[in-house]
Amino acid sequence: MALFCRHKGNEEFYNFFKNILGFTPRRTEIYQVAFIHRSKSLATTKGHRINNERLEYLGDAVLSAIVAEYLYKKYPYEGEGFLTVMRSKIVSRANLNKLAHKIGLNDLIQYNKEQQGIFKSIEGDAFEALVGAIYLEKGYKFTRKVIVDRVIKIHLDVDALSQQDWNYKSKLIDWGQKERCKISFEVVNTTFQGKKNASRKEYEVQVLLDGEPAEKAIEFSIKAAEQLAAEKTYKKLVESGRISRPDNGQPKSATATEP
Repeated sequence: MALFCRHKGNEEFYNFFKNILGFTPRRTEIYQVAFIHRSKSLATTKGHRINNERLEYLGDAVLSAIVAEYLYKKYPYEGEGFLTVMRSKIVSRANLNKLAHKIGLNDLIQYNKEQQGIFKSIEGDAFEALVGAIYLEKGYKFTRKVIVDRVIKIHLDVDALSQQDWNYKSKLIDWGQKERCKISFEVVNTTFQGKKNASRKEYEVQVLLDGEPAEKAIEFSIKAAEQLAAEKTYKKLVESGRISRPDNGQPKSATATEP
């Protein structure tokens, strides 16, 4: 197998792996596929499409296990509820998009730039595909070390994340009850990544305020999409002045728990 050597034409790839992830991969073809979005799929002679969806599927499972183990060890006295919420925060599509952008993964992704506004999770998807590629070449133990030591510990403030309010759905519903505004959530679109019988679904959820459409969000579960759409809507209401801010400039928090 050819080494992932540094030469003109793959300088960005070399620097990314060496400087950000701290290793030099050998099976370069796997990592090339990890950065191919479905909008730029390659076709084989047999008509099969080559893109990062299968690696993304694998990486999603591996990343979830890595994060679960990391949190289990980092917070030895926290209960299952806290750990579950923290894992959801870390592996949420919004957070993975930010994390991928922060480490420069966005510069390596191949996608149809004419359709750029259509795809909401290109960076997060590629990050999961990258995790899947590392796992295939190096195994779980190596992948865990790279993700924890080179990504999570350096580029993610987990303790700060634990303090962030996650339950915007409850806050929005609580505000709606006080203001006599009916809050509802509607799945407006469901898409499949890959073939319908062998891929994950993406759900697009929209918030409705007294039946009027507000913000939308896309995630791999309805619950996660609802939370993200609720967060977007809540922050828009704060910006518009419909929800007041306390003196420190942060939105007032609600005490209700998620229904």
